[in-house]
Order: sequence, then structure tokens, then C-alpha cells
Amino acid sequence: MFNKIMKRGQKKGSKSEDVGAFGQPNMVVNHASRTAPTAAVASSQQVQSGGTGVVTSVVPPPSGVIEPLPSFRDVPVSDRQTLFIKKLHICYVQLDFADTLRSVREKEIKRQTLMELVDFIQSGAGKITEICQEEMIKMISVNIFRCLPPASHENTGTEVNDPEEEEPYLEPSWPHLQLVYELLLRYVVSSDTDTKIAKRYIDHSFVLKLLDLFDSEDPREREYLKTILHRIYGKFMVHRPFIRKAINNIFYRFIYETERHSGIGELLEILGSIINGFALPMKEEHKLFLVRALIPLHKPKPVAMYHQQLSYCITQFVEKDYKLADTVIRGLLKYWPVTNCTKEVLFLGELEEVLEATQAAEFQRCMVPLFRQLARCLNSYHFQVAERALFLWNNEHIVSLIAQNRQVILSIIYPALEKNIQSHWNQAIHGLTINVRKMFLEMDVELFEECERQYMENQAKAAEKEEQRELTWKRLADASDQGHVQDMET
Repeated sequence: MFNKIMKRGQKKGSKSEDVGAFGQPNMVVNHASRTAPTAAVASSQQVQSGGTGVVTSVVPPPSGVIEPLPSFRDVPVSDRQTLFIKKLHICYVQLDFADTLRSVREKEIKRQTLMELVDFIQSGAGKITEICQEEMIKMISVNIFRCLPPASHENTGTEVNDPEEEEPYLEPSWPHLQLVYELLLRYVVSSDTDTKIAKRYIDHSFVLKLLDLFDSEDPREREYLKTILHRIYGKFMVHRPFIRKAINNIFYRFIYETERHSGIGELLEILGSIINGFALPMKEEHKLFLVRALIPLHKPKPVAMYHQQLSYCITQFVEKDYKLADTVIRGLLKYWPVTNCTKEVLFLGELEEVLEATQAAEFQRCMVPLFRQLARCLNSYHFQVAERALFLWNNEHIVSLIAQNRQVILSIIYPALEKNIQSHWNQAIHGLTINVRKMFLEMDVELFEECERQYMENQAKAAEKEEQRELTWKRLADASDQGHVQDMET
């Protein structure tokens, strides 16, 4: 509880910096792992009034002075572009949202102005000029690109807590930020937006800063970022390779360095849609992404936070190219958890989805190590792990693959089934094991009896070996006692 109070106090403090003239913040200490550069803002803009040929100099408002402007409906069409710029300049001004009683009037004026800008873009009342587009992206950058508050463990040095147990941090300036994000979204999706012009302002630097914001702890902000980045990926084809590579780099840092990032799930949702659109035959670049980024994402401790999205991406790859099934299954086995039973249940669920899309040839390549691992799961003392493993035999496709390769699989799995029947503490597991055993018996009676005979022979050999070991120890103990007696007599 103390850590959470400290965390909240730190976060509020990070938002309360005073703001100088025209939205230029005072000195801000950038946190090493959670920074996003603030865009520079020009002191004035030369704007050409729509269709009049007159160039008007629009000067931004001085610090602390925000006055309401007339609505777009109240001015002539020819003046709307100039008014658009003036309204943008009002929205440049940064306000202190940590103090709810400070600058109340200015906050309301800025909120109303942002709503008018969103409505203007959404209505398509007039195609905004290139200069207006440039100024709008600058205003958006000033508002959204900021230093994210540090997570609790980064300043205090305390141990990283389970993200699921932490309360999500809510951005105090969200009533304004939401409208800024909505403005950006409407601009990106608008049919009036010419990508040839827009890509000058929504460039690689802009996209990279957007990706940095995915580490925001506010889930509402990440949801907007997810939608906007997905739309940018769909509309700006020139950015697609760059976006994929940048997401790759975020994953690499998360997997091999920090194991801490708030937006992995949202990034995977975007990738799920992207993977769904991959053309066949699949590029080598995409296969490398699967092997080097997606499969290793099973390694970090907080995998439960994004496992659903990760599992979807992995399954999409196998459904697109069934030959990747062997690679995926061996990758899962490589990162299979040893002591984390909750994580193991997730892996078993994902394994079932992958096996549903697996063909016989790929199944045969990996079935031996796969069923050795499943045998260990069947004997798990954690009943949910054993139960989830036994549920695989409820899947018709998986059962058909097992039936085709029963000669190999039954010899691996039979000892685990017998061990469960003889000694597992949970009655539900005992019953499910009997059902699976009966299924194998019905598949091939002769094979089942042969496995049963081999199991009995191995058990007898093991018992004989244990007996010999105990006899050997007994002889050694007797010899030791006899030697001790002789030493006493001498």
C-alpha cells in the first residue's frame, strides 16, 4: 500500500511542472526508460488565407492568456483556415492538471476548442491546407509527446510487483489528451487526407514517438494509440517496414533487458491484424520475426498480461503456413515453464490451438519431445496442469494425429497414465486418466497390451534393481559394523 501511495505521489508530481510562454515547459528531467521528446513549436506561422491570396501572420497567444474564439459557423468560409490556425494556437498552451482548481477557465476554453477542431475535421466542411496540416501535427505533438511518469520501482528501487496486482495509473490530463488523440485519429482516417502530403508530417520520427507512448500506464491512452497506429499502418504503406522493425526493437528490449512494458498486448493486437494480411508465400523477414521476437515473448515473467494476443499471433502464423508448426511447437517447448504452474496452463491452451492447425507431417517431426513434455504435465501435482493436459484428448483433430502415430506416442505416454491411476491425489485427474487410457485401448488393443507388458517388465526390473541396491547397502553396512567391532577388540 505504501508503494502505491508513493507511486501516485510521484506520478502527480511529474505532471505539475509549470509551463512557460507558448507551451514551452520548464526544465524536465527525462527518465531514462520512459521518455518521448517534446516537439519544438514555432513562434509564429505565415498562413495563406483560403483562396484570397492574402498572407496573414498568426501570432500565438502569450502565456496564460486564452480567450475564446468564434465558432467555424460564425465566420465566412474564406476565413476558416485562418481561424483553424488560431484555434490550434490556443491548444498549444499546456495546463497543470495535477491541480484541479488551477486555470479552470482556460482548461474549459481549451477543451471546447479541441472539440470544435475535431468536429471540423470530422465533418469534412473544408479541405485544410498543407500549412494547416503541418500546424495541426505540431500542436498534437506538443500535447501528446511528453515524459511519461516513472513506474514505482524505477524511482524507489523496490522489487517489481505483479502488474496484474497494480492499480492502473490514470492520466490526469486525459479529458484534453483524449480530444487531441481523437483529432489525430480523425485526420488519419479522413478521406480528405492526402497521404503524399500527410507523410511529410506523420514521418518516421512521429511514428517512433507514438510507439514510445505505448509504455503509458493509462489503458485509455494505449487503446487510442493502438487504433491510430493501426490506421497509419494501413494508410501509409511507406511506413510499414519501419513500423514492423520498430515494434521488433521494443520486443527485443522487453525480452532481453527490462521485462517491463505496459503496451505489449496492444502492440501484439496490431500485429495480429498485420499477420492476418500477410501474402503467401511468406517473406523470410516475417519468419525471422516469428522466431526471434514472437516465440521468445513466452519467456518474460509477465507473459500472462499479453498471452491471449501472443497466442493469436502465433496461431495466425501456423494457419498461414502450416510448415511453421514444427518451429512453433519446438519454440514452446524451449520456453516451457518449470515451476510456474499458471504459466504452464497458458502454454497448454496455446499448444492446443497450434496443434489444431498442424498437419500430420509437421506433427511427426516434433511429437517425441512434445509428448515427453505432456507426460510430465500429466503427472503434475498441480491438478489444473494435469487436467489441462488431459483435455487435449477431447480435441478430435489432436486425437486423430495421435491415432496415426500411436505406435510412438503410446509408449511415451503409457507410464504417465499408469502413474496417475496408481498414485495421483486428485480424483478428477484419476477419472480423466482412465478415460484416456480407455481411448488408447480402443484404438489398438494389441499395441496397448504390448505397452502394458513392457511397462510391467520395466517395473519388475526397476524393483529388482532397487532390491539389489538395498542389498548392496546392507552388505556395506554389515561390513562397516564388523570392521568397527574388530577395531574395538584391538
